[in-house]
Amino acid sequence: MSAALKDQSEQHLHAGLTRRQISMMGLGGAIGAGLFVGSGQAISIAGPAVLVSYLLAGTVIIVIMAMLAEMVAANPSSGAFSTFAHKAMGRSAGSTLGWLYWIQLVVVVAAEATGAAAIVAGWFPSVPQWGWVLLFVIALSGANLLGVRNYGRFEYWFAVIKVAAIIAFLVLGALVLSYIIPTDQPVGLGNLAAHGGFAPGGMAGIAAAVLIVIFSFGGTEVVAIAAAESNNPADNIKRVVRSVMARILVFYLGSILVIVAVVPWNDPAIVTGPFAAVLSVLNVPGVEVVMNAVVVIALLSAMNANIYGSSRMLYSLGKRKLAPVAVTHVTGKGVPAKAVISSVAFSFLAVGLNWIWPEKVMPILLNVVGSTIIVIWSFIAVTQYILRRRADRNGEHLPVRLWGFPYLSIATMVVLAGIIGVSMTDAAARTQLLLTAGLTAVIWIVSKIALRNVPEVIDVEHVDEVA
Repeated sequence: MSAALKDQSEQHLHAGLTRRQISMMGLGGAIGAGLFVGSGQAISIAGPAVLVSYLLAGTVIIVIMAMLAEMVAANPSSGAFSTFAHKAMGRSAGSTLGWLYWIQLVVVVAAEATGAAAIVAGWFPSVPQWGWVLLFVIALSGANLLGVRNYGRFEYWFAVIKVAAIIAFLVLGALVLSYIIPTDQPVGLGNLAAHGGFAPGGMAGIAAAVLIVIFSFGGTEVVAIAAAESNNPADNIKRVVRSVMARILVFYLGSILVIVAVVPWNDPAIVTGPFAAVLSVLNVPGVEVVMNAVVVIALLSAMNANIYGSSRMLYSLGKRKLAPVAVTHVTGKGVPAKAVISSVAFSFLAVGLNWIWPEKVMPILLNVVGSTIIVIWSFIAVTQYILRRRADRNGEHLPVRLWGFPYLSIATMVVLAGIIGVSMTDAAARTQLLLTAGLTAVIWIVSKIALRNVPEVIDVEHVDEVA
């Protein structure tokens, strides 16, 4: 992982992001609709034991981000983990990981635009839902096309609003559980053992919930991509990972603890809106409007970050001859404009197909990409293990080093494999995993075939054969 191996994919991008913006991007990327809405589904599957699911997934993501920090500090790249996999296991691996991540993001952007539009259309019924989708796509595409500095500003303030909402929720929860704020129904830690016990779904329920939780944590990896567009990537990624991950774990675990302690886990209201269910117990007026507004902001924030992440990944793939070279065009402001437009166009196509065939296209697409995060994390863990061993063998200096290597890296891979194995016992999780595995296999095969006659353009002089 020497400087000689530095990927050239970001050479024309501008270093316009500050450490503060990258930190808030990491926080904002993780605090999205997956927490505000998706956590309800996880609670309904695992019960109060969902806390174990969040603790397990949170611990894994902390290690994964530390792995990324090690690799990014050694080799900042707009392709991030795709570039690292390319160097560790060959370009088919880099291509597979890059395209898998890109497909996931464009599908999720489509879902986020549709979800936000559905809420806002309820407030303003005179404007059709597709009109709001178009408005959101144009506005956030414009923010990304104006330059990385403007994108950073947008994402920073989106994240500030979400973090403020979480902190306010935690404060209210603490006041309720301290019985300072009275409620009409019993609340407290007793709810953790009532209604079927702490783990009504058993280990299978905890593991199935982990997949949902992991999808919620998806978005934090954007800091690995964004670091390449900052002035001091190595120092920034080290400090960002150290400060952001602990806060994310506190926000997630704190929020979920408040939810399952205040509202019975089997309350139907939790599935549709866990945060709103808690605020309803507090008799907060206008609770539905407040939470819907927060969810819209969360969706638009995640949409903004995913447009950024998908465009940079597509740009990097193009620079490495793993995507059409046209997407490598960069404007005078350092923006890969064609990569941005291409990514948004595919997202808009997914929205259009969902409009033609409602309740059919989007659920299928989301099911296919539902387990991509755990596949990406697994790739990252294997990649870090290979590159770290290679660096140690060659006596290379690494600005950031993962603690506990190789044992922590191996343990992380074992835990990820265990999560996948146990999740296969749950029918819904098994369907997602098999569909994602099929998508990954298709991308790998297509990459192998498509790249047969394409010459290498990245310096892989020091990359060894994988045993």
